[in-house]
Amino acid sequence: MMMTSVCKTMPVTVAVTVAILITEISEVIPSVGDYHYARDFAALGTRPAPSMTPEGAGRDREDDRLNDDRWSRPHVYYSPDNPMGTNPVRMDIRSTISTADLPNVRRRSTVRSGIFKTVNDFQAFDVGGPGWHPGAEPGLDPRKADGGHASMPTLSAPCDITVVDFSHDRLATHRRNNETLATFIGLSQPEWVKCRWISVNGLSWDVIQLLGRHKNLHRLAIEDLMNTRNRTKAEWFPAHVFIVLTLQKLVRIQDSDAQDSDSDHVDSDKAKGSGRNGKLGGDGGPNLYSRLKKYFTLARHASLDWKLERGNPNLPDSPRGQTGSSPISFRNSNLRGLRTLQTYHSRLDEPRTHYMEQHSALVSRDLAVACEQVAMFVTQDNTIISFFECSAQDVEAPIIRLLQTKDTIIRQSCDASMVGQAIIDAIIDLAMPVTTCYTEVIGDLELDVLTKPNIKHTKSLYILVTEMNKMLGFINPVITPINALRDHKTNISQDVATRNLQDPSHGVIITPTTYIYLGDVFDHCLLITDTLTQLKGSAEGMIDLIFNTISANQNESMKQLTIVTIIFLPLTFITGYFGQNFEYFPGPNHSIKYFWQIAVPVVLATGLLLLAQAIYDYCKSWVQQLRIGQLKRARKRRRGKRKV
Repeated sequence: MMMTSVCKTMPVTVAVTVAILITEISEVIPSVGDYHYARDFAALGTRPAPSMTPEGAGRDREDDRLNDDRWSRPHVYYSPDNPMGTNPVRMDIRSTISTADLPNVRRRSTVRSGIFKTVNDFQAFDVGGPGWHPGAEPGLDPRKADGGHASMPTLSAPCDITVVDFSHDRLATHRRNNETLATFIGLSQPEWVKCRWISVNGLSWDVIQLLGRHKNLHRLAIEDLMNTRNRTKAEWFPAHVFIVLTLQKLVRIQDSDAQDSDSDHVDSDKAKGSGRNGKLGGDGGPNLYSRLKKYFTLARHASLDWKLERGNPNLPDSPRGQTGSSPISFRNSNLRGLRTLQTYHSRLDEPRTHYMEQHSALVSRDLAVACEQVAMFVTQDNTIISFFECSAQDVEAPIIRLLQTKDTIIRQSCDASMVGQAIIDAIIDLAMPVTTCYTEVIGDLELDVLTKPNIKHTKSLYILVTEMNKMLGFINPVITPINALRDHKTNISQDVATRNLQDPSHGVIITPTTYIYLGDVFDHCLLITDTLTQLKGSAEGMIDLIFNTISANQNESMKQLTIVTIIFLPLTFITGYFGQNFEYFPGPNHSIKYFWQIAVPVVLATGLLLLAQAIYDYCKSWVQQLRIGQLKRARKRRRGKRKV
């Protein structure tokens, strides 16, 4: 019927062509009841035809379809009694159409075209170590040379290892390194030793591997130890407790020797510049050459000293310098592995990090905040192992002095958990000078903002806010491991716990004494957190104050300009009016007195009209202030009479 209507409305040649095309298409595409879409055919060769009904397809062997997946293709089946395909039945059948049957038909891919592709080069984004990929087995096995990962990052550095053995009556301190550690731990522990503290300054795989095998450290804890950007936490494992936190300390950007050398350069440059009219120095200050030389020298030192690759911290020899809470020299060659607040979670070569370091508010004081990860293992045989990147001396020195005194609590307890509490306490105490320094910086900026606010102050305040946020991110999470340690306090008495400290069957014991002194560390954390939060709020308030003050000053300037405009607006109008070139205009024939007789009343009337609301508000405020002053004086007189 359709072909007849087409032939009537179209020329004969066109009708014949359409008929030929329909015949060819019907030969290529199977009839209804077989397959519906030709693009769903799989050109993989001829296969035996399965049953073309749902019941027959259900009787196909399931194992054959699974064994040869390339022949399994989803198809849509239309039953013979449903030629229009209103109720299709989806069947997982094998194709029976070969390439010869469909020479011009290309099968549609079951996978969409490559619009979005998964990123495989993860090193370009600084994720994980070399060779890291999603789905890799977690943990590092210390019993294997490569940790169980062929792509494990190389972590090698000279380590300074301090071993402190002590009891109630005796104390022995041993110094070891990477080569001599294996021989030392191979020796049996003396019987008189009640507690052992192994402090490792520097991260090296050979040392970690030896101690991991010796104390059966868990592979997940070892992986977290080698990843120097972990979150603060405390985890319980079968043979030990693993604690990781971040150490922050105040350091000097430049030591005294470098300052003396720079001053010598400046003096010599001044002497050279004074011979040329004395203009380059400028009031006895450093000349342009010396300033440029000092700038590029500092930039070169920064690029050399502030270097710590992610996952591969090639640390130099461990420092044995200053101790205590005083700022530590940061340009010293022994301290080149330190990272600052800005570089802890990023790299120095990033433009943002470089800019934030240069414009930090602490730079003007030649100070910076150095950060590093500290990890501790408290084992079930009353041994504690601590790992520092390069600042072990700042924590070791005060604790060893306490251990050398027999009547101290940490010495009398002979408890590894108490040593861990002392390490955490020392780390928190190192952060207190940082908080004090930020308090002084905020105070100085507050005076500048209140006296002469400048838009440049907002940049320094913003950088301060980011640094204090990072400090809060380091200090505030320490509360979590402290609470975790306190929650695992043993229920037995202190005397019984002391006798069972070296018994592995009792596991890691958190004694009641440790529980009490962890509360003091908890208070210190809260104190630092509250102080930093208050300073952060003050900095944000000063930023708002700067913008509000600048806006108020601009509004005041606009107010003054508006008053001047109101005064000169009628004068300009009158001047323009009398300056018109009319042929018969008697105004210009009068004297200047005539102009002012007209201008003054017009200016006053215009000013009163436009400034009426402002004048009314001013008068109202003046009356209110007068009334308030009278009330204050009356109250003062009443207080004076009461004193008499």
